Amino acid sequence: MERLYQKFFEKIARTQVKIVRDFNLKIDWTNRMIGIKGSRGIGKTTLILQHIKNNYEINEKILYVSLDDLYFTENKIYDLASTFYKRGGILLAIDEVHKYNNWAIELKNIYDDFSDLKIIFTGSSLLHLVQAKADLSRRAVVYTMYGLSFREFLFFETNLSLPTVTIDDLIENHVTIAMKIIETVKPLAWFKAYLNYGYYPYYKENNDSFHQKLSETLLTVLEVDIPQFAGIQTSNILYLKKLLKIISVSVPFQPNMNALSSRTGISLNTMKSYLYWLNEAQILYSLYVNENGINSLGKPEKIFLDNTNLMYNQAEENANIGNLRETFFINQLKNSSEIKASKQADFIVNNKFTFEIGGVNKSNKQIKNLPDSYVVKDDIETGYSNIIPLWLFGFLY
Repeated sequence: MERLYQKFFEKIARTQVKIVRDFNLKIDWTNRMIGIKGSRGIGKTTLILQHIKNNYEINEKILYVSLDDLYFTENKIYDLASTFYKRGGILLAIDEVHKYNNWAIELKNIYDDFSDLKIIFTGSSLLHLVQAKADLSRRAVVYTMYGLSFREFLFFETNLSLPTVTIDDLIENHVTIAMKIIETVKPLAWFKAYLNYGYYPYYKENNDSFHQKLSETLLTVLEVDIPQFAGIQTSNILYLKKLLKIISVSVPFQPNMNALSSRTGISLNTMKSYLYWLNEAQILYSLYVNENGINSLGKPEKIFLDNTNLMYNQAEENANIGNLRETFFINQLKNSSEIKASKQADFIVNNKFTFEIGGVNKSNKQIKNLPDSYVVKDDIETGYSNIIPLWLFGFLY
């Protein structure tokens, strides 16, 4: 256990607290058990360590551990928590819980048996919360963390702390909002860089090797994380990779499930399962039609890669600009709004607003007779009337 303390103290000493993401403010840290889930590389570990460093005196009453440590090949989380609590521990932060079997049951027992011990845990977006909820119901408050918004990327690059906007305020006052922003920063000067490498905070470590690291992260998800939760045999991981590659080179992918099954050699039911897990891992995003009833169920209308960094990583120089724009739009809205495919345009948001996405020459011909409809244009600093600059949607969180 002393070695775990030593690792924690070394890690917290290296943790910077100058740049703290606003997601920190969305968490009610007074809860006794807090879960933070999200895809690999979006900053969950940094968030916890920053919270500890900014709010606690660093001593033996605080402990951070990662469950991929070799210590846990022979020791249980519960036993560690018991010893820690008896020594006066008040906060136990547990990283990478998805690396540990039966983590939810042991966390439940820790919560129940040590009544004033605070627990923070993180895991990949592959956390099997359907099962975990039964064990952690009424105990854990779980938050979903996403990668950097375009607004946060600008903060990382320029140290300018600009305010977030709601979708309703953006639509109502987009000209005024955009004009205030461009008084302090030129968003278009940074936008293409964000699309390429700005979603995952670890780009700051070494920009040149970012896509190599992202490829390695993607392989880990495909070869380790998804097989662990989906029960995929090692010999079938190749099919999972093949499915992702087919989708990646043609995003947004309009799925014909039977044809896709034939092309990949994956059975229909297995393929649906694979698509589910790729969505859970925040590698894909499935867009459904804006309909009620049975027609809204089943196959998605389109399948996108989750974010534009993944598009550049998978398609490299062949990333299609139209697809990049649509992917950015979805990615920036998905954690605060409901997005569906529109029959008349590209998207309908919150069952009210219709959006058509395009470049500077995009017309409003498709949507001119639709109420609450807007053209979202790339490569413009400010809009007018129902024309809104694409980059501005990066200020929603």
